[in-house]
Amino acid sequence: MSIIFAILMFSVLIFVHELGHFMTAKLFGVQVNEFSMFMGPALWKKQIGETLYAIRCIPFGGYCAMEGEDEDTENPRSFQKAAWWKRVIILVAGSAMNFLAGILIYACLFLPKEQIVEPSIVEFTDCCTFSHADGLQLGDVILEIDGEKVYSNGNISTLLSFNPTGVHDLVIERGGQVIEFDDFAMTHTHTDEEGSTYLHYGFAFGRPVDASLGDRLGYVWNTTVDNIRMVRLSLQMIFTGKAGLQDMSGPVGIVSQMSQIAEQSETTKLALLNLLSICAFIAINLAVMNLLPIPALDGGRVVALLITVAIEKVIGRKIDPKYEGYIHAAGMIALLGLMALILFKDIFVIVKG
Repeated sequence: MSIIFAILMFSVLIFVHELGHFMTAKLFGVQVNEFSMFMGPALWKKQIGETLYAIRCIPFGGYCAMEGEDEDTENPRSFQKAAWWKRVIILVAGSAMNFLAGILIYACLFLPKEQIVEPSIVEFTDCCTFSHADGLQLGDVILEIDGEKVYSNGNISTLLSFNPTGVHDLVIERGGQVIEFDDFAMTHTHTDEEGSTYLHYGFAFGRPVDASLGDRLGYVWNTTVDNIRMVRLSLQMIFTGKAGLQDMSGPVGIVSQMSQIAEQSETTKLALLNLLSICAFIAINLAVMNLLPIPALDGGRVVALLITVAIEKVIGRKIDPKYEGYIHAAGMIALLGLMALILFKDIFVIVKG
């Protein structure tokens, strides 16, 4: 079930992405030569007007092929002949559609709920050392950890784990009053029944509270913003060396994780809800990652377009788009190489595991 769901998920998200390019291209009068779902030889195709619509045999990917996208042409309705601002909108429309899809999925998941989980402290263990009048108390709502806002209950464990020292800057709300704790030591050593020692925090958090429609809409938006932040934090960890190739996952790794989550879910309904939550998370991640200024990605194409327009304004003549095409081709080769490395890593981990 997880494999089928994953194939459908990636197919739908890519279709939605390419649909964004397709609709805005049509809106601005740019000629679309082909709109295809999947890759490889065509299983079905039909020419409607100037556009060939196709469903292909390899159930991954898809594309919206516009006239003159990477080469100059005399066609007045080519992509290169469109105004620069129209081209920018066409390029970012795919990510915008993925972003919208993620929000809609979260809305379907959270709006029917009558309660949301508040990030407040509900219990301390007997060995906890900071549950006192000058420390944390039951009912405290955690607002920030080390300068990062707590958008949802699940943020607490994640944000605490980013700082292995166990000393954190906290902002909490207590009885309507905001209180700040600087350099607050939270971890302490605990010895279990077998005599093993380990560090832990010693408190439980998460209290269900009744939520109005406005609260639930806010929760949907906060979850979306939190997903965007996770992309930033992940990239930050990669650039600082705190994470590497072993921490990345491609389609195979994602399917494996989805399968584990589905198996651990108590009911089929809960498994489906968990998988939909992953789908929303991936949709928003795709939207953000695709806008990074990397050649071959839409963000890289937007940056190259803006630089090209600026240079053309200065030199007074048009630059052949084939040179930009070479840059994006090199970027695509590099991305495919990285994807291949991650794919083999995921397969190795699964086989070894």
